Amino acid sequence: MTEPSTVTTRRSSRLMWTILGLVLLADALDVIDATVTNIAAPTIARELHGGESLIKWLGTAYMLAMGVLLVVGGRLGDKFGQRRLFLIGMSGFTLASAVAGLSPDPALLIAARVAQGAFGALLIPQGMAIMTKAFSRDMLAKAFGLFGPVLGLSSVGGPVLAGFLISADLCGLSWRPIFLINIILGGVGLIMAVKILPRDDDADRSTVVDGWASGLLGVTMLGLLYGLIESSTNGWGVIPIVSIVVGVLFFAAFAYRQRTATQPLIKPSLMKNRGFTSGLLVCLVAVAAGTGLLFVLSLFLQEGLHASPRDTSLGLVPLTLGLVAAGFAAMGGLVAKLGCRLVFIGLTVDLVGCGWVLVLVAYSGTNVSLWTLAPAFFVIGIGIGLSFATIPVVALGDAKPDEAGSASGSLSSIQQLASAIGSAAITSIFFQAATSGLAHTMKVSLIVVLAVTALSLPVVALMPRKAPSEPHQ
Repeated sequence: MTEPSTVTTRRSSRLMWTILGLVLLADALDVIDATVTNIAAPTIARELHGGESLIKWLGTAYMLAMGVLLVVGGRLGDKFGQRRLFLIGMSGFTLASAVAGLSPDPALLIAARVAQGAFGALLIPQGMAIMTKAFSRDMLAKAFGLFGPVLGLSSVGGPVLAGFLISADLCGLSWRPIFLINIILGGVGLIMAVKILPRDDDADRSTVVDGWASGLLGVTMLGLLYGLIESSTNGWGVIPIVSIVVGVLFFAAFAYRQRTATQPLIKPSLMKNRGFTSGLLVCLVAVAAGTGLLFVLSLFLQEGLHASPRDTSLGLVPLTLGLVAAGFAAMGGLVAKLGCRLVFIGLTVDLVGCGWVLVLVAYSGTNVSLWTLAPAFFVIGIGIGLSFATIPVVALGDAKPDEAGSASGSLSSIQQLASAIGSAAITSIFFQAATSGLAHTMKVSLIVVLAVTALSLPVVALMPRKAPSEPHQ
């Protein structure tokens, strides 16, 4: 007869694995929805008559909302309970996905993408906090080992899924199923969350959430990005200049708020830490350049080479496979051995891959084939995988234990904001240069990515030499 303690242990283990599956589902939804529009944007813009502005804002709107609110989402979970915020985030994300999939015009679609990012920012931070509280140390180690593979596959699966769904044209819905599928996935996640997540018995209502700082940061990013996108579409008129000036002024106000607030979003001691601030800067530059590159590569394949959404998604598979393989290698021990040197190696390999594509486009123009581009794409993927997976870990090398939470949240937010900046900036450059032909456009975009990435290399030397001996949670 089975001992009661053994049965309880099995139930507890089964529950932890189910919670892990739920958290991974939430994170996978975030990664997929951040990447699906890389492939779908031209089709969506064409069918909704949204033009270049819609292409630029589809990914930017999502990542902007996510980046601005991510740290706040974590604080709200501490204040009101992770379970409650997880349920609100999953419900809102699912509803926003339905609105996005049914949107009849560009304005409502962009609003829905903002809502997706905002509710995602409430959802994503809760999973890690729930696992840290509910899991044993051994189970937590197993859980962390699964995050890399699942999120890597999601980053590959998002664009591939978008390409095949659009090409399949299910029920004549074209691109809409890439968002509507979240109704099913989000509904399953919501039912699971209600049944299995532990109750919020340890929520701390005294936790301070600095809404003012978040608002100032939000206006800062919106002003800068709107000015950048508007200028590339309609020229440098009064509106884009005023928008950028407003963004700069609000950033100054945000910086002042950070210095004077009793509970700032980023701990002041972190901003005095040269290793962390260097990592933050490298993260901002490298992620912006990498995200922008991935977006314009997709645009070039569809608009320049006239590849279908399905063929475009398949054409980018070598890049994403290189990214996943390099990410596994980095987290499998390379980052612990090499530290910031691995960041340098990754960015250098990325430069080689971009240079390779530049040579191919310069030589063959829009006559270059997907097969010819595949090896260069794979090299870019390796470079991005080595650097993207390593920068956040190494940046925490000099952070103190009591700074780890603020540091991790800040890096996650910077990654999202950098993605928004990169996709907006590089696509703006892409469309500004499009009047001279798509081959010229692609060459200009690649040269900008190469220059920006190269500028980050000297800053890598200021990052911590080694990653933390134990991962910060």
